[in-house]
Amino acid sequence: MIDWTEILPYLVYDPGKPMLFNSKVFLIWFLAFYGGYLLLKRQANWRLVYTLGFSLFFYYKSSGIYFVLLILSTLIDFTLGHYIHNASSKSKRRGYLILSLVANLGLLAYFKYTNFLIGSFNNVVGTNFAFQSIFLPVGISFFTFQTLSYSIDVYRGKLIPLTEEVTDVKSFFSRLLDFSFFVSFFPQLVAGPIVRAADFIPQIRKPLQLSEANLGRALMLICGGLFKKAVISDYISINFVDRVFENPALYSGFENLMAAYGYAIQIYCDFSGYSDMAIGLALIMGLRLPENFRLPYQSDSIRDFWRRWHISLSTWLRDYLYISLGGNRRGGLRTYVNLMLTMLLGGLWHGASWVFVIWGGLHGLALAIDRALERAGKWRANTAVRAGVIVFCVQCLGQLAMWIALQGDTLEIETYQVLTSANLQILLGWSLLLVLGTGLDYLMNYIGFKLTRVGTQTVSVILVFHFVTLCWVFFRAGALNNPLGPWETTTTVLGQILTAFHPELVGEVIQNYAQVFGLIALGFILHFLPNGFRKAGEEWFIKTPWPVKALVLGGIMWLVTQTTSADVVPFIYFQF
Repeated sequence: MIDWTEILPYLVYDPGKPMLFNSKVFLIWFLAFYGGYLLLKRQANWRLVYTLGFSLFFYYKSSGIYFVLLILSTLIDFTLGHYIHNASSKSKRRGYLILSLVANLGLLAYFKYTNFLIGSFNNVVGTNFAFQSIFLPVGISFFTFQTLSYSIDVYRGKLIPLTEEVTDVKSFFSRLLDFSFFVSFFPQLVAGPIVRAADFIPQIRKPLQLSEANLGRALMLICGGLFKKAVISDYISINFVDRVFENPALYSGFENLMAAYGYAIQIYCDFSGYSDMAIGLALIMGLRLPENFRLPYQSDSIRDFWRRWHISLSTWLRDYLYISLGGNRRGGLRTYVNLMLTMLLGGLWHGASWVFVIWGGLHGLALAIDRALERAGKWRANTAVRAGVIVFCVQCLGQLAMWIALQGDTLEIETYQVLTSANLQILLGWSLLLVLGTGLDYLMNYIGFKLTRVGTQTVSVILVFHFVTLCWVFFRAGALNNPLGPWETTTTVLGQILTAFHPELVGEVIQNYAQVFGLIALGFILHFLPNGFRKAGEEWFIKTPWPVKALVLGGIMWLVTQTTSADVVPFIYFQF
């Protein structure tokens, strides 16, 4: 007799336990799905129908009835892509594109920004409109951008819509199936990478080829992603970072600083871990997804950081927003304005809170400064000076914010003086570091060593990393589960670091959080490993016999069970 009470949780959406890559429910379902997928290896149509059905089920298990939005978005852009391409005039083409933008961004705005707009309106006008009870569907920002890219590419003439291949009813459903598969492909559906139709759709009907090398690489990506997410990210989040950010005033400045460093490695391991697993799952299905992370904390400039971090989003913002605003084609000043607007909107994309706008604004300012100094010529090669100027400008902005708070009587004069003193000490520290790095390069060049930029390169990486980490404080403060307000969280964390560092407690704190700090250190060590070691390890894993691969996977699964909490921790980017 079948006990449906045991089976039902695997079939029905549970708001408290959405299906995630790092959950037992997903593992069971994927193994069952993959068996059927291999049986349909030579039957393209049925394989696509089968995968589409599983993708919709996966999204239902992640967001419930809101999988209907995914279907609606698919039908809207599939239809409008046809009309955009076949419109009889440029004005009609533009009108259909605007209709696509309104439909997609309208859905996104309603679910993501309604309460943000209500709160902002209440604050400005003094009204008291009630917030709405609106559920944010998982991954709505990702699949909205994905379908929008199809419409925009068709409008720009870079892509022929799938409807142009329709000749009868059968071909219509076949092309609709292709587009639906592209939009809803479950490995990257809820948190990217964001894929382009021109790159992905041509792959889906190719004969399924699963080479041993690709299977080995896929398993390596899945194992590495699971380790980064479930072992490093989740453990330091639950046992340290979340505790500090939920009530930063209870912790010393050193603990707040370590929480900021911890969040930097947490969000990287969490998001890149998801991307690795998504790319790996797609690869064992014979499909390739784009690289989404490229060791971002090794960046020696803020522009380099955005070439390495969330690559599919940064390139989307560049191609569809920055270039649409005019890019760098309308002079220097307009270029800087376009950079700032792009990053402000990119920040708002991440979350409906002003701290995300500030996060984006800081990155936009840094990109503008970096580009301006690079164009100046003299500092083109000196990335350390460019990064130093960015840090100096940000500290000046911080000082200005403190002065405004003092004038508004929201900051006491004694606290202002302590904060100013700490700000100056930090600036002095960065200046000394910059001098040491430049001096080391000069010395090595003088005595004839070839590594003449080692000092500049090291200082650049340190400065860029600390700028990014400062921005992460704003980003983390906007988290949905934070009990304090975003601005209060941000100011308290930074205030504690500047005014209540308590170096005498460092040894005790390290001893109390030895495992957490050990995992934070491990995360950074793995991130900064030389590429030679990294590639050698990847090649070794791919070439090892399958029993060894299975042993590695079993070991990681054991580590996951030893370090995880009772509840599966959602991926950070699920809130976007």
